[in-house]
This record gives sequence, structure tokens and C-alpha cells, in this order.
Amino acid sequence: MRCTPVEHSLSRRQFLGAGLAGLATPAFAEQLKKDRRQVLFVWLDGGMSQLESWDPKPNTPFGGPFRSIQTAVPGIRVSELMPNSAKIMNRLAIVRSVCTQDDSHSAGVDRIQRGDPKNRGVVYPFFGSAVAKLVGAGASGLPPYIWVKPMNGGFIFKDAGFLGPKYGALALGDGKPPENLLRPKTLTLEDDEERNELRKLADSRYMADRRKEFTEANSYAFEMAAQLQKRVELFDTSKLPQKDLDRYGTHDLGRHLLLARRLLEEGVTFVKVTSYGWDTHGDHFNGANNLHPKFDRPFAAIVEDLHERGMLDNVLVIACAEFGRTPRINGHLGRDHWPQAWSVAMAGRGIKPGVAAGKTNDKGTEVASEPVDIGGLFHTWWRALGIDPDTTHYKNASQPLPIAHEDMKPVKEVLA
Repeated sequence: MRCTPVEHSLSRRQFLGAGLAGLATPAFAEQLKKDRRQVLFVWLDGGMSQLESWDPKPNTPFGGPFRSIQTAVPGIRVSELMPNSAKIMNRLAIVRSVCTQDDSHSAGVDRIQRGDPKNRGVVYPFFGSAVAKLVGAGASGLPPYIWVKPMNGGFIFKDAGFLGPKYGALALGDGKPPENLLRPKTLTLEDDEERNELRKLADSRYMADRRKEFTEANSYAFEMAAQLQKRVELFDTSKLPQKDLDRYGTHDLGRHLLLARRLLEEGVTFVKVTSYGWDTHGDHFNGANNLHPKFDRPFAAIVEDLHERGMLDNVLVIACAEFGRTPRINGHLGRDHWPQAWSVAMAGRGIKPGVAAGKTNDKGTEVASEPVDIGGLFHTWWRALGIDPDTTHYKNASQPLPIAHEDMKPVKEVLA
């Protein structure tokens, strides 16, 4: 496999210099911080309406009852349901010309998160697993791909595709640590360490005659659990300032984005936060009046917090779904699935702030500029992370595989 950019993050001279120094100097530590690459991926499952968020069309047949408002960037307007995002538009970039293919959840969710490369006869990884592979875990010692979601958690190995289960997602159900994470009080640290040594010995013997992908993943899960045991304070919100809790909100997405901020602060490479309930086929406008503010408030808060902490230069922020919603309103006062013309918002590393790229027509029914498929967005995201998708490849056995669709190109207007 070709070497990846993460392998070049430190030069040989820097590495030897750090080793000779014995301890990292403040300047070296600062360089490490600058070289860090992370992603916050906010997944709005079911399909957020672009018309009630990033691309409003008020006073049109399909515009709905909500007005548009001016943002911090003259000439860029968003829905009145997004007042906090409007205030930080000078940190955001929007692509309003997204045009994808699948109008079903079952196909769209996978296609968008895998980037829809050409069919190579293999299952491609989700973006989180791909970033975990190509960027790596960094120095945090924590899992490189953590998924914060409502309901159940666990280790989701299917996200990794052909990369192997080691690169799957550690899902934190309801933002809580994995079950049985803490060592029972009846088990001493010494006994636990002895048990782990015995497990490693058994693992090595078991691995001798079996495929390493699954045995490696099993060992990896134990290693990651050991690291999480040392960071259980991440899940304790009782000591957080009340103003943080108020700014993010006590609903699921607010709580989970606040946890995401803490995970990013600890150095986790890729944090995905999922919000459910966006599939508004009926009573859409009351639904939007409830859903969009719950996104707007914590999304703006985390972007501002990352900026104030000096992290926005390192963290690529993406707010995405499997598609948008139909301009036409159905008989149940709802909007249906609409992959033909929708929007994706971004901020942070490698992204030019204060930009709205692409456009739809005056009714929002189709893209009026050059359409952008998910392959183009993957090209954009990889380049924002400092990885060239034209020269960087995966390797599946002896088969080199592109990390983004070869026939597509990035949205240059949003790249810094």
C-alpha cells in the first residue's frame, strides 16, 4: 500500500530531535497540535430539509411558511429556524448544489457515507472508518472512530467494509460508556493485568492459524476498552459549567454534541454524532419548527467552541444526511425524499469560511449550477484533510483501490 499523509506528519529530523530531547519541547508539542487532523460528522438521519435550513425559498409555491434571514455574510440567507447558524455563517461553507441518486434510506445512508466509488466488487468503508485508517488514531490512545448516537451502542464493525473490523466504529449508545467498562471492585488491578496477559497469550495462539483481520479486531477492542477505562471522566457531565449545558441544550443532539466536543478535545480523530427523526413525510412544518432549532443551537455552539479553543483549524466539521426533502408538499403536509437538489454544511480544517457554493433554481426544484454528487464531496473532504485522493489509495490484498470516485472532482469554491 502506498504511504499515507499521516506517515509524513513528522519528519525524520523532528522525530530524532524529539527522541534526543527525551521530552517533547513546548514548540514540538505545538507542532504536534498543528498537525492534528480530526473530523466532526453530524449525521441528520432521515433527511434534513434544505428549504427550512441552508437554502430557503420564501414566497414561492414550495417555500413553506418560514422566512429567510440575513446571516453574518452579506448576501447569504438561511431559514429563520437557524438564527444561531446565521450568526456564525462567517465560519461556515454551504454547498447548495448537491445532487445524488438514491431516494431510499437503505441505499442512501450507505451510499453517502461510503462516497459511492465505482463498483470494485468490494464493500467500501464509511467515511469514519476511512479516516481512521488514513489519518490514524493520533496520540490520544482513544479509538479513532467514535459514534455518539441515541439508543444502543457497541462495536459496529460493518462500517469498516474491506478495511477489516479493526476500523469499525465504537458506538456510545445515548452517549454513555460501553457496558461493563469499569473493572469490578472485587477485581484488583494486578489480577486484571494478569488476566489480560493470559488473554494476549491465548489470542496469539488463536491467531496463528486464522485470518488476522478478526483476531486483530478482538485484541484491539480490549486495548481500546483499557484506554477508555482511564478516561471515564469524559462521560461525567456533572462538573461541566451550567452555561455549557444551557448553550447546547438538554435534548439528545445537544448532549451528544457536547460529548463530541470533549472527545475532540481529548484527541479522538473522527467523531460522528447521529440525530434521528428527520424523515418528515407528514406534518413537516411543525416537525421542522421543532427539529431545526434543536440542531441549530448546539451546532453553532460547537463550531464557536472549536474556534475559541483554537481547534477549528484542525477539525473538519460536516453536517450531512442521506438526501434533502421535496420542494413539493405532499397530501399529508409533508416533504418526501429528495436527492436531486439539497445542501451540505461544512466548517473548519481546509474549508473556506463564509461561502455558499452552487445554487438551485428559484423554486428549489433542481440544481441550477454544476451538480455535486457525493463523490465530489469526498474529494472535497479528503483535500480539506490534506490527503490527495488522486494519489492516495487503499490496498485490498494486492488490489489498489481509490479513496474517492476517480471521475469526480472537489468543490473548489469551498476549499481554503
